[in-house]
Amino acid sequence: MLCKRVIPLVLLDGYSVLKTIEFNVRRNLGNPITIAKIYNSRKVDELILLDIDASKEKRGIDLQTVTAVATECFMPLTVGGGIRTCDDISSILEAGADKVSINSSFLENPEFINTAVQVFGSQCIVVSLDIKKDEKGEYQIFSHAGVKHELSIIEAIDKIREYKAGEILLNDVDLDGKMTGYDIDLIKLVSSKINIPVIVAGGASKPEDFAEGINAGGAAVAGASIFHFTSFTPNDCKESMNKAGIPVRIL
Repeated sequence: MLCKRVIPLVLLDGYSVLKTIEFNVRRNLGNPITIAKIYNSRKVDELILLDIDASKEKRGIDLQTVTAVATECFMPLTVGGGIRTCDDISSILEAGADKVSINSSFLENPEFINTAVQVFGSQCIVVSLDIKKDEKGEYQIFSHAGVKHELSIIEAIDKIREYKAGEILLNDVDLDGKMTGYDIDLIKLVSSKINIPVIVAGGASKPEDFAEGINAGGAAVAGASIFHFTSFTPNDCKESMNKAGIPVRIL
């Protein structure tokens, strides 16, 4: 049985690490290189690095930052932010990333995922979905964490399946930074509709939450605030998962 992954999620606003609440309220946390070194010393399974302002500002992620982080990482690195072309993907992979996370470009042109998979392979392509509830309490896809998109969750999943992306990064905007636990219903909804790995993110507050995210259907569990603002480490979370009977890699 494949081991389930615990993945720290590092957000950038260009050059600095930040943590958000509902992708809005921001707190600056310093240098991504320093944080990458810490996670490397803790031998995490993977690392996700996302520049959350790149698409809004119509620019790419800083490649020097990607290279500097990749140099400190001896684990798979996923990078996202402002990816619009296959040349963007090539540049990020050449800078040291193993995978890319695509969000805005998927919403604007879903067929871009098909092109990217054909060029780079499914294993390189992660589609990131930002989900929040609308005024009726129904799950919707939002672009830039604020504008409801016309594409429904089911339509998005169908496109992701059709174009054979390697993974989904499922971001729960409503719970981002709140540390109240994952939205289990959302995880079950998405994971039940598709057979590719789903990385769940948004709301983790304690090690037990990670086991709940996996048991709801996640293939991997991501966290940010729990690692920035508590004493819990990724290994603490994996120890809890191991006690729950979930296969994990413990060093």
